[in-house]
Amino acid sequence: MSTEGTFISHLLELRTRLIRILGGLMLGFLPCAYFARELYNLLAQPLLEKLPQGGQMIATEVTTPFFVPMKVAMMMAFLITLPHTLYQVWAFVAPGLYTHEKRLALPLVFTSSLLFLFGMSFAYFAVLPLVFEFITFIAPDDVAVMTDIDKYLSFVLSMFLAFGFTFEVPVFVMVCVRTGIISVEKLREIRHYVLVGAFVIGAIFTPPDVISQFLLAVPLYLLYELGIFIAAYTLKQRNNSANNSGPVPHSEDEDKESKESGTNKEKN
Repeated sequence: MSTEGTFISHLLELRTRLIRILGGLMLGFLPCAYFARELYNLLAQPLLEKLPQGGQMIATEVTTPFFVPMKVAMMMAFLITLPHTLYQVWAFVAPGLYTHEKRLALPLVFTSSLLFLFGMSFAYFAVLPLVFEFITFIAPDDVAVMTDIDKYLSFVLSMFLAFGFTFEVPVFVMVCVRTGIISVEKLREIRHYVLVGAFVIGAIFTPPDVISQFLLAVPLYLLYELGIFIAAYTLKQRNNSANNSGPVPHSEDEDKESKESGTNKEKN
């Protein structure tokens, strides 16, 4: 098959995968849109519970009461269909990977998705209630705390992203070590810089209160240490296996056969 034909076949495969991803997202969005109001109420619960008696949320634009719940429904649909989306991405890139890359990529995709959800859950159940309690506590007595629902959604999403990516630190450390970008010893040497950087990141990506900064910086650093421990352990296990079994013959040939089999599948 010519280079042009191969490129066109990849484009067609990419189009098919994107259509399946969007189709799955729309199927997940339909039931979420039906319960959009309930989903937004669930998302707003950390703030509503901390508002003083009689406090409420407001909408400052005409279309906000419609579009904001729809945004929440779309976000929930994305989370629900995330396994299907990741599978489609995996099915597209897998034929071009070597055997050892396939063994590493799939666990990393699964682990990173799970850690991101853990980060969002930590922000929802632990961080947001403390932040809103602090904000409502220091508010003056003659100030009515009423937040626009669109601004609240933007704030919560930024917190979800901040803590979701924070929980990805062990995966990032593992990838850097396994690809040879940095060694475990170097990671241990710069841990005090990482500690300072964690508090700087906490000050940038969280509200200007000590509690939320602390709740972002401490998990970030602890997850960095966890990533170092896991990377060192896996390297030790791999070295022990290599020493016990000796060199594995024809490993490059197996990788080539893996890629050739993926290419043959595309041709068929």
